[in-house]
Amino acid sequence: MPFLSRKTPADEAPVLPYHLESPEGLAARWVQWVAAAGPVKNPVEDETGEHAGLNQPDDVWFLAGTSGRRMERQCVVPVGRDLFLPVFNFWEWPAAGPPNVLEGPSGSLVVDGVAMDLDEISTPVPFTVAGARLNGVTGRRKPVPVTVWGLWKRVPALPAGEHHLRAVGTDGYGFTVDVSYRLLVTPAPQPLW
Repeated sequence: MPFLSRKTPADEAPVLPYHLESPEGLAARWVQWVAAAGPVKNPVEDETGEHAGLNQPDDVWFLAGTSGRRMERQCVVPVGRDLFLPVFNFWEWPAAGPPNVLEGPSGSLVVDGVAMDLDEISTPVPFTVAGARLNGVTGRRKPVPVTVWGLWKRVPALPAGEHHLRAVGTDGYGFTVDVSYRLLVTPAPQPLW
């Protein structure tokens, strides 16, 4: 780190105990993505989708659920990017081992009128989250071991144009996630020269 740098070790992405493209790696990266945003631009609390592009990785496009409210969002997604999102998930911290597996959760995901099967994904080995101050995962910048469990889906890249996605999930005890996205998939802007 340069002498006058404002970056701290927490600003650098921690190494994951999973391959980045594996289901566990994507779930861990998604949690880190949520934690990278402070409370004002938290993607889980974003009511419109205006912050959906914040801190997105180059290889996949993360979409957020909600913290129990019904939300309708819209965002622009670069063409060629798979989508990755939880329909229902929870994280535990500080974690020393695998997360608890819940028996009651269920969910559905519909993309352009087509129902998609969900994947149960768990991170049995804790990974490090060092997010923004007051982030929606740990609330702190200090690195913390985290595990996550949930019902997720990696949606293959959608063709250019407008698409509709709806994710509804529940813990089976009254907590419900319900989010709709209007996605505009567009080619990435080309450099001017």
